[in-house]
Amino acid sequence: MTKMTHLTLSDVLRIAELSQLEIPEDQLQKNLDQLNDIFALVEKMRAINVEGVEPLSHPIAAHYSDLALRLREDRVTETDHHEQYQQCAPSVKDGLYLVPKVIE
Repeated sequence: MTKMTHLTLSDVLRIAELSQLEIPEDQLQKNLDQLNDIFALVEKMRAINVEGVEPLSHPIAAHYSDLALRLREDRVTETDHHEQYQQCAPSVKDGLYLVPKVIE
């Protein structure tokens, strides 16, 4: 498993540019620290050996094995309104919204 590298201020500026976000100068370091904290947490989580651990259907299922799932029946309950919703769209093709290309 590869170790994640820490971001730099130039990385944060690049991410902001790509995201079209305007980050005030006094917030850059705070954003950098928060992003690096998130990556550090992900790195810790990736280091945990989860081999043989079964996924849970619900967090409390670890303590109550007889927990019944409260799932509704999977069925359509709403009518299809996509044509009505797309009437005000500037450009639509085959039921899809067409948008301008923003990344070359």
